[in-house]
Amino acid sequence: MAAQKLPVFIASAAGLLVLPLLMQVAGVGEAWIRILDIALLYILLALGLNIVVGFAGLLDLGYIAFYAVGAYLFALLASPHLVENFPAIAAAFPDGLHTPVWLVIPLGAGLAALAGVLLGTPTLKLRGDYLAIVTLGFGEIIRVFLNNLDAPVNITNGPKGVSQIEPISIAGVSLGEPWHIGGFTLPSVTLYYYLFLAVVVVAVVICQRLQDSRLGRAWMAVREDEIAAKAMGLNTRNIKLLAFGLGATFGGVSGVLFASFQGFVSPESFSLHESIMVVAMVVLGGLGHIPGVILGAFLLAALPEVLRHVAGPLQAMTDGRLDAAILRQLLVASAMILIMLWRPTGLWPAPASRKQVPPTAQTTGGGA
Repeated sequence: MAAQKLPVFIASAAGLLVLPLLMQVAGVGEAWIRILDIALLYILLALGLNIVVGFAGLLDLGYIAFYAVGAYLFALLASPHLVENFPAIAAAFPDGLHTPVWLVIPLGAGLAALAGVLLGTPTLKLRGDYLAIVTLGFGEIIRVFLNNLDAPVNITNGPKGVSQIEPISIAGVSLGEPWHIGGFTLPSVTLYYYLFLAVVVVAVVICQRLQDSRLGRAWMAVREDEIAAKAMGLNTRNIKLLAFGLGATFGGVSGVLFASFQGFVSPESFSLHESIMVVAMVVLGGLGHIPGVILGAFLLAALPEVLRHVAGPLQAMTDGRLDAAILRQLLVASAMILIMLWRPTGLWPAPASRKQVPPTAQTTGGGA
């Protein structure tokens, strides 16, 4: 089976590597490559949430909070904000912080994992709707804190956000500037595409290994029947905390990459709408199925941008009486409803378990 899939993997890898180059040669513009970049970030978020929702069966509506934790950590450590607002930091780092991304990524993952454990600890006995409400509240608390931590000490700059965030540098070469290779120029969005693609590939490998591990099977046992799992001797408390913590690390890493890519973060980027969209990506693609989650995240991340080209002409047909942004949201929602009616288990659900029960040996009673 692995030998049969190898050509597909090689063709897919080659296609992903040359895709932005083909788009650049075709002259479609950098905006479409930027859509691919954002889609890759959402894929990373969806893979992390799939650990919590898909593998362990824990509904988390506040997952975007971990995204915010990673983004603001990089924003504060790779921008002049702390130096400008804290004299002690300015005295210790007269040339600025300039924290390298390879140090911030582990810090972002660790801080997000800690936040995930803090969220998971008080929710261990909650299930279903109650768990959803608590996690939703956690996400809103983080957003409100980020929105108000500008007084009396300006930590997050409040609703104004943090700007002048440095781009990622690899081996001293900044990804914020185009690379010139011979007579060909790779723009910044293409460079970020390859970085995001590499991180997503690593995340997919990690998720696949987790799914096939003892921990992954324990998550699925808790998802199917927590009482039965506990009766079989599984420590459901630690299993749930590991799901929250490991899932949150993906959100923290994605937040670090997002802050560097955007160069600006504000609380508006981490609203409840974003959390719901990430949950929809996991459910729409197929709960617990990694390829399905990737497909769902890509479609829901790219669909709103693609529908801009549909909403514009429809607005013109009504002489501007319809707002293009509202019309675009209506089209996205309609597409999601149709997909879920057509494929209620997701676009690419996990294959049904077909365990063949071996026939029992037929016993015959003999008597003389």
